[in-house]
Amino acid sequence: MNFNLEMEKRQEKITGILEYYLPKEEGFQKTVLEAMNYSMRAGGKRLRPLLMLETYRMFGGEGQIIEPFMAAMEMIHTHSLIHDDLPALDNDEYRRGRRTTHIVYGEAMAILAGDALLNYAYETAVRAFEIEPGNPAIGKALQILTKKTGIYGMLGGQCVDVEAAGREISREKLDFIYRLKTSALIEASMMVGAALAGASEAEIKVIEDSARDIGLAFQIRDDILDVTSTTDELGKPVFSDEKNDKTTYVTIEGIEKAKSDVEEISKRAVSALQSLGRKNDFLEELVLMLVNRKK
Repeated sequence: MNFNLEMEKRQEKITGILEYYLPKEEGFQKTVLEAMNYSMRAGGKRLRPLLMLETYRMFGGEGQIIEPFMAAMEMIHTHSLIHDDLPALDNDEYRRGRRTTHIVYGEAMAILAGDALLNYAYETAVRAFEIEPGNPAIGKALQILTKKTGIYGMLGGQCVDVEAAGREISREKLDFIYRLKTSALIEASMMVGAALAGASEAEIKVIEDSARDIGLAFQIRDDILDVTSTTDELGKPVFSDEKNDKTTYVTIEGIEKAKSDVEEISKRAVSALQSLGRKNDFLEELVLMLVNRKK
């Protein structure tokens, strides 16, 4: 398998799916629609819909029912990036190699675009009922999606992260922030893929545990890149955590320990996937690529 070629094929497929579900830029609210689409078209790895699709395939899933959920997940993720970049939070001017939404459209419109994407994500996800009206797995998938993205998931983690800025925090609290702010969306992506493909509750739990480790390793790697990469290579400002006076895995454990922990955690994640006895070579290689990435 040529991983890079397969990756390009999948990312192209995902781009097509996202374009299909993006709103039309028309009407009196055209500006916010343009801001939504500007943010969604900024590029990126499309990691979360990709993990969702590959987990769906790993459990034998076929068909289009996964597609509105893939689009919804990327909308939720993009909403979080728009708000992360705002002056009240990280105050970043670049994301994915180009100007952030609030720099282009203004702070007020960026807030509204983020709100709009979050709401539109759920509008998009429920379109799965149009594809398979009688499929009970859709309800389970929606339950996972809403819980992992709300106050007991991503948004909850973001709130604790904001409160922790400028303060010395424990490793326990940092793990909590990472588990909710970063891992929760990865957990949701993979669990939704599994649920829609008909995985059992026990199998979904294994996926959740593996995805939690993937998210943790991904975030630690992000911390490492923040102090070792360049703005050109990363596509966003480096030393952003230091600028915002944030405690990170690197500041607590040191860079060498962070690097070794990423390797150990990622191996544990892959081992959990392999324990299911359902082969997906691309998914396993994708996990390893993510935690060894340069950007």
